[in-house]
Amino acid sequence: MDAYPTRLEKTDDARLIIEWSDGQTLAYPFAVLRDACPCATCREKRKAPPPPPNQLTVISPEEAQPPAITGMRPVGNYAYSIAFNDGHDTGIFTFELLRELGQAVG
Repeated sequence: MDAYPTRLEKTDDARLIIEWSDGQTLAYPFAVLRDACPCATCREKRKAPPPPPNQLTVISPEEAQPPAITGMRPVGNYAYSIAFNDGHDTGIFTFELLRELGQAVG
């Protein structure tokens, strides 16, 4: 991947905006990023069969809140680790994955 982020911005409407070195500007709703977390735990949860329809799932108060990004840090020159308000922070979002998930701004 040749393009890399040159600017990051969190917006009031729960999106991350990334400007890329090739001139593209893409938007990432926080919920889309949280749902696409590439960590092993989240991948396994997505592969698991759905619970029975009459089973109630217990979630923490943090998980009941709309997703939000609480922090980001670069991982080498190829990715970001993103921390979310539900306490999850183990996903490493490669630049390639971010480009796939982005929605054109404009």
